[in-house]
Amino acid sequence: MDILVVGNGGREHAICVALKKSDKCGKLYCAKGNAGIGEIATLVDIDPCDIEGICDFVDKNKNIALTVVAPDDPLALGLVDELQKRGHRAFGPNKAAAIIEASKAFSKDMMKKYGIPTAKYETFDSYENALDYAKGQKYPLVVKADGLALGKGVIICQSYAEAQKALDDMFNVGVFGKAGSKVVIEEFLTGKEVSVLSFCDSKTIYPMVPSCDHKRANDNDEGLNTGGMGTIAPSPFYTKEIAKEVEEKIMLPTVRAMNDLGRPFKGVLYFGLIVTDDGVKVIEYNARFGDPETQVVLPLLKSDLVEIFEAVIDERLSDIKIEWSDKSAVCVMLASGGYPEKYEKGKEIKIGTLPENVTLYHSGTKTADGKLVTNGGRVIGVTAVCDSLKEAKALSYKAIENIGFDKMHFRHDIGDKFIK
Repeated sequence: MDILVVGNGGREHAICVALKKSDKCGKLYCAKGNAGIGEIATLVDIDPCDIEGICDFVDKNKNIALTVVAPDDPLALGLVDELQKRGHRAFGPNKAAAIIEASKAFSKDMMKKYGIPTAKYETFDSYENALDYAKGQKYPLVVKADGLALGKGVIICQSYAEAQKALDDMFNVGVFGKAGSKVVIEEFLTGKEVSVLSFCDSKTIYPMVPSCDHKRANDNDEGLNTGGMGTIAPSPFYTKEIAKEVEEKIMLPTVRAMNDLGRPFKGVLYFGLIVTDDGVKVIEYNARFGDPETQVVLPLLKSDLVEIFEAVIDERLSDIKIEWSDKSAVCVMLASGGYPEKYEKGKEIKIGTLPENVTLYHSGTKTADGKLVTNGGRVIGVTAVCDSLKEAKALSYKAIENIGFDKMHFRHDIGDKFIK
């Protein structure tokens, strides 16, 4: 079958690589894609948020039997709904279910209503009220934009002054646009963070290999929050006991809650979790594959991804077996200098000979005048798969020695705290 993947980044590149391994995958398209995806798929020059444009393309290309909607924005805009309305098979949650990520206020209220463990919080739609509340709180304090903000709408404030600036930026300056017109202020939780992506068909939930993201821009978890500077899988501290607790107290109650609210979830449900002294709690939900978590999780998948996607759509996930490799993966993100703030594009990327068991997942790249150049804040994810995290980390950084572009920035400590 021919397949269309919607999205531009490293996550989509990893999805495309996994789909190409399937005997069921015929011609692969990607809208808009990037230079790396262009090596294995036909790029379609349609913006992922152009709902009508994407649907018209699928209408015209009758052989496309599956559309995979990967990013948050088109999911929240209802791309899956429109594709299904036109009679096409699409993987991803509909608009009603995608709200679990698109509105932090919705997801927090849902967790509160259904007793799903999470941080204490309050929601505000006025700057003055939010500021007044922040005055009497303990610090650190977490300020979150309610809507989608490319993974950057979460500010950890160490003081009231920092909270005041974060709230001013969201409400008054409008740094996150409409996403920041409502905010959630919540207590800061301490513990070990872990991401667990899961396939979900509204009845059955199937957790993937647990991974750990590195959000801060600089070494030692310093600097601004980013979309993710690197990740590892599997998480060494996510034991079978913790997994059982998460399934019973968080995953299954979440699926039931969404059904109860008339928003059945079918797609990839991402659980951002923190293991505290008081049990595991939900930091956030995503309604899709994470980025860069996908770049370490999917390389460990042994089963057929097309088969899994079809089982989710048909609500028969319980009928199939999903197998994973027992190896470890490390992804180090190469970013443009200045990311996540101002950065330049169009820098030529030079790639030499890479070691075996290393895959480059392109995030922000394009081809210009026959050359590979940078085209985003996060540029390439360098993923190595080995028998251990220590070996995978060493191999990923060895590969980076053969990659370069002007002002290339990356963290040097991806995986260190887990290897120790």
